[in-house]
Amino acid sequence: MAYTYKYPRPAVTADCIVMTNEPLPKVLLIQRGFDPFKGCWAFPGGFMNIDETTEQCAIRELEEETGLKLENLKQIGAYSKVDRDPRGRTITVAYLAIVDTPLEVKGLDDAAKAQWFPIDALPPLAFDHEDIMRDAAKLASELRELRNK
Repeated sequence: MAYTYKYPRPAVTADCIVMTNEPLPKVLLIQRGFDPFKGCWAFPGGFMNIDETTEQCAIRELEEETGLKLENLKQIGAYSKVDRDPRGRTITVAYLAIVDTPLEVKGLDDAAKAQWFPIDALPPLAFDHEDIMRDAAKLASELRELRNK
């Protein structure tokens, strides 16, 4: 049975921020192959399937767009600015994965490229990914402090 709702339903996406655990961390970005923001750099991510969690979506999108398969993710937060995606009302849940050093990646699916960037030399990011990057860096720093105690 199909349901109809009197309230609009936003789309849900998940993004995966992968950082290295090095003195100067590197961040994995993909270059978008399609609009919106075609040619711009962003985190691997995409729309959630109806039968998966946001974490499963983040893991799937990371693998589909970069070839990287990771499973130990920490949720950074949900991002819901009304105008964050020009395609329509979209809420994303962002996840952080930390790896020791850069792993081999390649641009797959709708990603034209996948590449590691030093955290202090990131290109301009699509959507609201600069906001997400600030929160990801803060969480990574907190996790590093916990490990060093």
